[in-house]
Amino acid sequence: MDKCILSIDQGTTSSRAMLFDSNGQTLFTAQHEFTQYFPADGWVEHDPEEIWASTLGVVRDALREAAGTNREVAAIGITNQRETTLIWDKRTGEPIHNAIVWQDRRTASFCEELKSTGAEPEITDKTGLLLDPYFSATKARWILDSVDGARERAAAGELAFGTVDTFLVWRLTGGRVHATDATNASRTLLFNIVEQRWDDDLLARFDVPAAILPTVLDCADDFGMTDEVVVGQAIPIAAVAGDQHAALIGQTCFKPGMIKSTYGTGCFLMLNTGTEIVRSQNRLLTTVGYRLNGETTYAIEGSIFVAGSAVQWLRDGIGVIDDADETEALAASLDSNHDVYLVPAFTGLGAPHWDPDARGAIFGITRDTDVAQLVRATLESVCYQTFDLIEATRRDGIAPQALRVDGGMVRNNWVCQFLADVLDLTVEIPVETETTALGVAYLAGLQIGIFESLEEISAGWRTARAFNSGMADWRRAELIRGWEQAVDKVKTQR
Repeated sequence: MDKCILSIDQGTTSSRAMLFDSNGQTLFTAQHEFTQYFPADGWVEHDPEEIWASTLGVVRDALREAAGTNREVAAIGITNQRETTLIWDKRTGEPIHNAIVWQDRRTASFCEELKSTGAEPEITDKTGLLLDPYFSATKARWILDSVDGARERAAAGELAFGTVDTFLVWRLTGGRVHATDATNASRTLLFNIVEQRWDDDLLARFDVPAAILPTVLDCADDFGMTDEVVVGQAIPIAAVAGDQHAALIGQTCFKPGMIKSTYGTGCFLMLNTGTEIVRSQNRLLTTVGYRLNGETTYAIEGSIFVAGSAVQWLRDGIGVIDDADETEALAASLDSNHDVYLVPAFTGLGAPHWDPDARGAIFGITRDTDVAQLVRATLESVCYQTFDLIEATRRDGIAPQALRVDGGMVRNNWVCQFLADVLDLTVEIPVETETTALGVAYLAGLQIGIFESLEEISAGWRTARAFNSGMADWRRAELIRGWEQAVDKVKTQR
């Protein structure tokens, strides 16, 4: 039987399972969307059981496909929405609260309290992160404080904490393995990225007991075997990586200075800095890029909270489009944005602004404003937010020459061209755009020997399309000035 790798890509709005062959080619994809819950202003939750059911469903679909095409699933890799936080009962596996999603802002006031004590510089030195509700520690603290008896049960060793990857590993292995990888751990505000360990001082600072934490492994490692009762067969789980780190691998950004940007629910730009920890002076994050064979590769990251979800809002929130595919033609039908700007701060502003209390707004509307202008402003907002991140890297002394992009939005040629125009960079799209799932397949393949090295993986990367800037400098400056004025009007923190 031919061997293949099963990638589980558990995202913010859907769960997917993909099969890849030994050349990194896609064989099969199954996908299932699930519900988003918004119980209060700025709050975002998922039902953990719905995450699990959707994941298990697509995994079983993929296994049936593999069996039907006479292929052996040699290993599983898991990539996941990061920072989303769960706590569950170690005995029953039942979550004690809904998952609090990475977009959630309910702990903003606590973050501000900590900042007022002068705690942020020390926390940043250890974690590479800023004090923001985005990360997992304050979410875990909130659950422990808000669920009756949770702190007592945690102290007694009855509860387990994890990001989504950890929860899935736990469920897939029938509760035998409680583990995460270094990339997901690095996004919790509890992990010391210099010393590569859970940090006692940070645990005390956020009041999270060590007893509930998972073991931290390399990205390509032994995460146990799937339980035959749960999955139907025993398969090694050979890799775990947070979605953006997996995309860095999938885009083969293995050399310092290489940079990728992923356009999914949010937008996440990540730049490889090698074994050196580079500290941004412009409010970008320092993070673990990936860890293999005990050696850590670091990265600088910029996070945009709303990208593809702004298009989803056009479709599901206000109903001005029926399908995301309509947006390309609508945007292209206009000769300009007519000074209409959308700032999609639906759950605050991410990097480099870090303003959790900012809220979305539309500027420049007139009686003539129509659906096409609103759609174009929405697509442009994603490109402008990317400009903010690239400009921050430039101010940090790093001037990328090209940007490798992936995710659902890069199917839109208009977006890719406008992105190249605004950034004044070459935008490169790979043949395989599902680089998040591909990246964790590469990692799993490394662990079991299907791939021998990063060099072998890198040799397989191919460009499908490239977009070069064709915009005049004066026009670019004019558009960006309008964007900056719009952003300034929604910011609450100066």
